[in-house]
Amino acid sequence: MADIVDTAVNAGSFNTLVAAVKAAGLVDTLKGTGPFTVFAPTDEAFAKLPEGTVDSLLKDIPKLKKILTYHVVSGKVLAADVVKLKSATTVEGSDVKIDASNGVKINDANVATPDVAADNGVIHVIDTVLIPA
Repeated sequence: MADIVDTAVNAGSFNTLVAAVKAAGLVDTLKGTGPFTVFAPTDEAFAKLPEGTVDSLLKDIPKLKKILTYHVVSGKVLAADVVKLKSATTVEGSDVKIDASNGVKINDANVATPDVAADNGVIHVIDTVLIPA
């Protein structure tokens, strides 16, 4: 099995996320032992951001790191566990809201595909980029 970064690369629908992780210098972290739970926005999720947002984030590494680490929770949290939670504390330090009343939402993002296994954690594919307050 591949680690979180290689799993995202191999999926082919996370090119923007992988580029952002590389730009922020987080590759080694996400290739580490973990385990990590990553709420991974697809390329389509990044495309929904206002025009120019991704380019400006790639030039503002501290802000980019803050946003990316807001998508990561320490530990391996599978969908069966996520649905029992109301919130989760991210690596960035603030909480994401979890609503499992109608599908699963992380803040305003829908979980499109849960439980994508990686050898150092799990990826939950989401349709919207999470932005910390």
